[in-house]
Amino acid sequence: MTKHKAGFVNIIGNPNVGKSTLMNAFVGERLSIITSKAQTTRHRILGIVNGDDFQVLLSDTPGIIKPAYQLQESMMDFVKSAFEDADILLYLVELGEKELKDEAFFKKITNSKIPVLLLINKIDKGNEELLSEALKLWQEKVPNAEIFAISALQNFGVSEVFNRIIELLPESPPFYPKDQLTDKPERFFVNEAIREKILMHYKKEIPYSVEIDTEEFFEDENIIRIRSIIMVERETQKGIIIGHKGSALKRVGTEARKDLEKFFGKQIHLELYVKVNKDWRSNERQLRRFGYNQ
Repeated sequence: MTKHKAGFVNIIGNPNVGKSTLMNAFVGERLSIITSKAQTTRHRILGIVNGDDFQVLLSDTPGIIKPAYQLQESMMDFVKSAFEDADILLYLVELGEKELKDEAFFKKITNSKIPVLLLINKIDKGNEELLSEALKLWQEKVPNAEIFAISALQNFGVSEVFNRIIELLPESPPFYPKDQLTDKPERFFVNEAIREKILMHYKKEIPYSVEIDTEEFFEDENIIRIRSIIMVERETQKGIIIGHKGSALKRVGTEARKDLEKFFGKQIHLELYVKVNKDWRSNERQLRRFGYNQ
């Protein structure tokens, strides 16, 4: 009889290298927000991939940055925790990248006692010469890592990495029920779907000043009724989010609703409101409320 394997596989790297795209390629669902803006992932999101004799617990983490305010410090705490419980580390870099933004984190990777898979992502954006330079550079910088060249977006090389993960997993019973996809509640994905649309449609500081709070989530047989609040830090931001005669807010609501209907497989009725919540990003009580401070 085949023994069961299970373990935590944590994805780390600089902002915008494709961690969420890779996570979603593994899981087969859009659990993590994917946009071209940096600092899109704020939480540590667990995606669960189940097989008959394995359970892979994948963690997508925020991109590594030097924190400028309390929210970003909390985001980096999620990255630190990813080192503590990992059975396998996936260190994701993109083609052409030369270093991690934080020297202390980099030392943790090179001194790691657990298996490290270094994935050079976005190889579809370069040529063979660039790739061979990157392979040489990272072999020297992280001699303890196994290196793979992938394109998470094109799903190239992803299955090879996944097969290697299965080989490296420790023997263990499953940590979660086999039909579970994530450790996050439904409201979390509602919040993320709305936040993704705000990241896509608003410029400058606006997306980073926003937090979503889903106050109501009622599920009937055929429809889910949702009421969510978009929190901003200033009155001027509220006006920008709503837009002329509510047009900007309506677009966010329509697009988020379509994504949520696909995600939940049901009709969605989504109500959106905008409120000012002053300086929530630097307020410890507010950050705890939104799940950033442990």
